[in-house]
Amino acid sequence: VQLMESGGGLVQSGGSLRLSCVASRNIASFNAVGWYRQAPGKERELVAVFRNGGTRNYADSIKDRFTISRDIAKNTVYLQMNSLKPEDTAVYYCYAHIQVSIEGSVEEWGKGTQVTVSS
Repeated sequence: VQLMESGGGLVQSGGSLRLSCVASRNIASFNAVGWYRQAPGKERELVAVFRNGGTRNYADSIKDRFTISRDIAKNTVYLQMNSLKPEDTAVYYCYAHIQVSIEGSVEEWGKGTQVTVSS
């Protein structure tokens, strides 16, 4: 599975961006699909994810500011980011957890898109 992110860029504090992730397969079949981020010198962390069945999970640090959504017909997951803060600066990665057999699953990652928020 290939995951291709787009939509990153430079934005001022308080601004908005929308990230997109297009998958090469039907995202409705994934165990989970969503977004992680990694800031310089920090570990990669969960931002927002759709779980099997459509449940959404968000990191506490971005709740009420970010919204994850999906268009299954387009195999695309979005991350709408509002009220951006400098601490949101990071590389944002699209993530998918995919069941490949009864016993096994794999994690797939996109190459990432840079989001920089200036103060």
